[in-house]
Amino acid sequence: MGAKEELVAEEEKREKGLDAADDVADGGAEKGAAIENADGAKQGAAIENADGAAAVAQPKKGFWGKVDRWFGITKNGSNFRTEIIAGVTTFMAMVYILMVNAGMFATVIPNSEDAYGAAYIATAIGAVIGTMLMALFARMPLAQASGMGINAFVVYTLLDLGTGLTYANCMVFTLIDGVVFLVLTVTGLRRKIFEAIPAAVRHAIPVGIGMFIAFIGFQQAGVIVGDDSTLTEFASFNLLNNTAFITYENGVVGGIMPAIVALIGVLVIAVLSKKQVKGAILWGMLGSTALYYVFAGIAVGANVEAAKTMFADVSIGNPFTAFKAWANDSLGAVFTEGFNFDSYLAIEGNNVSTLIVVLITSALSMCMIDMFDTIGTLYGACAKGNLLDKDGTPIRMEKMMLADAIATCTGAVAGTSTVTTFVESSSGVVAGGRTGFTALVTGICFFVAMFLSPIAQLIPRSATATALVWVGVLMMSSVTKIKWEDAAEAIVGFLTCMVMLLGYSISKGIGIGIITYIVISVFTGKIKKISIPTWVIGAVFFLTFILT
Repeated sequence: MGAKEELVAEEEKREKGLDAADDVADGGAEKGAAIENADGAKQGAAIENADGAAAVAQPKKGFWGKVDRWFGITKNGSNFRTEIIAGVTTFMAMVYILMVNAGMFATVIPNSEDAYGAAYIATAIGAVIGTMLMALFARMPLAQASGMGINAFVVYTLLDLGTGLTYANCMVFTLIDGVVFLVLTVTGLRRKIFEAIPAAVRHAIPVGIGMFIAFIGFQQAGVIVGDDSTLTEFASFNLLNNTAFITYENGVVGGIMPAIVALIGVLVIAVLSKKQVKGAILWGMLGSTALYYVFAGIAVGANVEAAKTMFADVSIGNPFTAFKAWANDSLGAVFTEGFNFDSYLAIEGNNVSTLIVVLITSALSMCMIDMFDTIGTLYGACAKGNLLDKDGTPIRMEKMMLADAIATCTGAVAGTSTVTTFVESSSGVVAGGRTGFTALVTGICFFVAMFLSPIAQLIPRSATATALVWVGVLMMSSVTKIKWEDAAEAIVGFLTCMVMLLGYSISKGIGIGIITYIVISVFTGKIKKISIPTWVIGAVFFLTFILT
């Protein structure tokens, strides 16, 4: 080709690029529809094989250009502002884990001058390492931290029931959990396990997760409360019937004020989203935080003692004392004390045989919870952000699972329970996060939070609850993928969702869904369609349910 022909070709290429850029700039509605509603094939193509149109629309140069290209920000139809907002949004939706996990483990870390501080730093370090692995290794917009559910299993089942096991012993279980996942990931078996999940269960996972985290949000805010007869009920807002506007006991704010703040916050997010305001979830949470303290201030003006006590307890201490406690009490305890089971063996009736049973069943329970919570979360979050390949599998899944396994191992050494991908990552994905830069921002926020622990505690749970509820709203859209007219698929999808929600467990919901799928297939003449991995997973879940 001559020089003239090359110039003509380059000019045509440039004009096509500019036309594509105009389409990107002017076709917002079509672009939004493509991102939010594309099927698996289009999703994979849009993410993995995007052309240069977006790059022409937003060219980057120098250092930030290299960052842009490395993370694929422009390529994936995103920008730095959106990624930053998404990262902060994910952090604000997840930051509660620092306080919640610290509060749980503070009761089981022995002989510590500041058990809460030690657990807080251990939790933060686990979150930083896990999230940075997602950002820099997997380059995905997801974040990790000590998983809710597994931490409860460790504290309230393994440690609080008089088993004789110690905090350090449970870190050994956590380390085993991570090593097993590492082996499964490196060998490729973990991906095969994911692919063995029936389509009906896959379609139900995002819906079940959405319902689950929305339920958590409503509980955090006090919109849904416990009741002896109905187990749960809608909170009473009847101030005329002596319903307290605000209460404060043992450091917990109650009454209907947090519930009002959360409900208003969700409505604000809905209005902002309808008006297509960028970062609607983040602004909703920030607005809810401001409203929370405004209401509390009004209560102080009205001479409400609970509000006065709440503000009196607000203090900012020295966060570095927590680092000292962590170094003394949590760091490396898995190696220095974890393999000493003398306290367990000292209990009458316990012996080496029972210890082996405890090791197997406990490790099995933790592995099952972690594996399927992670798989469910990866699918749910990635499906919402169209981060799936043409087969409907999350892109770069092996790297994400490897990041999860490594984070669990390092978390055990740091002194925290299993580090896993958080369902709250969906809030950042919904806010527009599409690349690892979102996770990088979240990881930086967690790192800063280590030194600002008192300030982080000022964000009320009623504010973070607004994000959880709104993500639940958005994830319900996947319910249309379930073939409700097919009785077999309908019952599988329904039970998967309901057990996740009412059983308070993502992994148990997936387990019930798989077992139901196998039973229905056997009795409807479709036994040959059940793959061997599906049989194996179903059997493992069945044994887990009846033995643990």
